[in-house]
This record gives sequence, structure tokens and C-alpha cells, in this order.
Amino acid sequence: MLAKAAFILVYGTSFGMILFAISVGLAVTMGVMRVVNLAHGAFAATGAYLAVGFMNNYGIAMPLATLLAVIVSVIISIPVERFLYRPIYERSELDHVVLTVGLVFISIAALTAIYGPEPISSPLPSWLSANVDLNVVQVQAYRLGIIFVGVATIAGLWLLLNRTQFGVHLRAAVDNRSMAEAIGIDVSRIFSYAFALGAALAALGGAVGFALIPPEPTYAFKYIVIIFFVVGLAGEGRIMECAIIALAIGLIDTAARLLVPQIGSYVVYVLAVALMFWRSRGVYHAT
Repeated sequence: MLAKAAFILVYGTSFGMILFAISVGLAVTMGVMRVVNLAHGAFAATGAYLAVGFMNNYGIAMPLATLLAVIVSVIISIPVERFLYRPIYERSELDHVVLTVGLVFISIAALTAIYGPEPISSPLPSWLSANVDLNVVQVQAYRLGIIFVGVATIAGLWLLLNRTQFGVHLRAAVDNRSMAEAIGIDVSRIFSYAFALGAALAALGGAVGFALIPPEPTYAFKYIVIIFFVVGLAGEGRIMECAIIALAIGLIDTAARLLVPQIGSYVVYVLAVALMFWRSRGVYHAT
């Protein structure tokens, strides 16, 4: 029983950390720009495909391949934000949905043309595929590595948003855009940086989690529902709440699939829908 609980804790936490890395990027961009970005998952797919491609085609080690995938994804995000997203910031949510759904279909077509319709994979390096003995259970080092990256991401985001000038300007732009502009903050630039940050986080989640969530052309559509559940339950722009919800979903999903495999894949969605009716402004602040 203790071994099963430890297994659920480690594997559920690692899945939750992947969800957090992808979802928090959407939480940041939605909280800042108020754009219903259904194409956010495309950046996670891009990160995953790029990381696997760098490893398979060029023999690049996974840590460097992940870093390169994030950098390339950020570079791609710059013209996307400037020429596609910026013109719709002040338009209706329906316009946001139409544009971003169109971008998802474009990404699916592009990924299918480049990589084919089937999921792709790459073998984990030996130091990540090996098992680690935790006394009560043996777990794959890869899962522990994901947890480490997730914790580092949470800490780095907290420092960035609470201890840097960028974080101060970003919060000012979110709270009162006109006042922020009046005191000399370049809000358009802050929005561009925030969008690039969101793309980087999504790409990081996709690249680090490629062996857990294999990249495939429909990646953006397949996982956008659960990503929106995390953001919707946590609240836009709420980093720590996003981490809590993502971890909870990861643990519940893993436990359900292990303990009640017949219905395990549906439990987390039923619970998420129930919580959406219950919460007021994010589950963390619900009363």
C-alpha cells in the first residue's frame, strides 16, 4: 500500500508539473492580454517536436535539445504575437476563438506535413531511463527530473514576477493599462515579453514531457481541454494557484488510472467540471 501511494505521488506529481509548465504560460498570457488563446498548446507541441528532432537528427543531449527547443519557440512567438495576436487584443472573444482555432488547424497541417501523422519519440538517455530506489518503491529518474524542472520553474517564475522590474511593470499593466502607459511603461513591449514567456513555458513543458506526452500533430487540440481546466480553476494570471491545481489534477488522474482503470481516464474531467460550477474566482479562492 505504501509503495502504491509513493508511486502515485511521484508519477502524479511529474504529470502535474508538465501540466503546470504548459498551463501557466496560458495563465500568464490570458491574465495579461485577456486573449482566449486556444492555440497555446501549439507552442507545447512545437517544443516537443523540436526537442525530439534535435535529439534524433543531430544527436544533441536532452538538456541542450530542450533549451534549443525553448529558444526557437520563443523566436517563432515574436512575429506571431506582433502580426497575428496584437491586432485582436481589443476585439471580441469570438474573434480570439476564430483566430486561435485557425492557428491550431494550421499547426496541425504543418506538423503533419513535416513529421507525418503518427506520434514521434526518442529514447531517453540512460541516466534518465534508469530507476531510482526510494526504499518503498523504484521510480524512473526521468520522473524525478520532471519534478525538479517543475519546482525550478515555479521558483523562477515567482522571482521573475515578484523581484524584477519586468514583474512590477507586468502587474501594473494588468491592473491598469492606461495608468501604466501614463507613467511611461511600454505596455505593448511588456505584452510581447509576456507572450514570449508564455510560449517559452509551453515549449518547456512540451520538450521536457515528450516521453510522457508524445508529440503528435493533434497535440494542441488533444490537451487544450485539460490545460483550460487548470487555468479556469486556478484563475487567470495566478501562478501558485495554477501549480496547485495542476498538481492536484496530476495526482487525481494518476490515482484514478491506477486504482480504477475502467473509468480512470474520465474521473479528472468529471471532477473538473464539478469544481468549475463550485468555484467563484479560482478554486484556491472559492468559498
